[in-house]
Amino acid sequence: MITTRIKDVDMVFETAPSVFSPNSVDAGTLAMLSVIDFLPYDKVLDLGCGYGVVGVLAGKLIGEENVIMCDVSEQAIEYATINIRLNDVPDIEIRLSDGYKNIEEKDFTLILSNPPYHADFSVPKHFIETGFKKLAAGGKLVMVTKRLDWYKNKLTSVFGGAKVHEINGYYVFVAEKRNQVLKKKEKATNNLSKKLQRKQQRCKVGRKK
Repeated sequence: MITTRIKDVDMVFETAPSVFSPNSVDAGTLAMLSVIDFLPYDKVLDLGCGYGVVGVLAGKLIGEENVIMCDVSEQAIEYATINIRLNDVPDIEIRLSDGYKNIEEKDFTLILSNPPYHADFSVPKHFIETGFKKLAAGGKLVMVTKRLDWYKNKLTSVFGGAKVHEINGYYVFVAEKRNQVLKKKEKATNNLSKKLQRKQQRCKVGRKK
């Protein structure tokens, strides 16, 4: 059992040896939470929730109805379910999901994740690229890792930039879905559509000849 206090909120967590950071709240998660302010209007996705630290804290600060937690691990989901009850936020929604597979919503204002940075980059690539689509305009994707260059480059390519906080050996990235990024993507799509239209028109002319 872990007892902790984060952002002046007392919490307890039941864990098991086989889940991530079973003896104490992970230092990377604490670093990530230190740069985030949960606001009353936020809609939060705890992506890869583990046993539930981020989602439980968000639920206690802004309300259970504003938080969704998900993880690919059935055991993580089991302990997250135990912990929302232990911390009196039983109405937080928890989903078994491989990344965003079972996440249909596209209006999150905060997506928070501590991805597995010792593996290859396929998981964070999915988290970042699909995360952009799952955020409302002005929403933020926040990730913590011990790697700098790949994450910074990837977030910049998708979001147009990212703030980087270096805290206790971790890098916390905050990338915002800004309107100008959306406009650039829409312009690129429209330009592509016009090219396709011209190509189709040329094909039609060629067939008439």
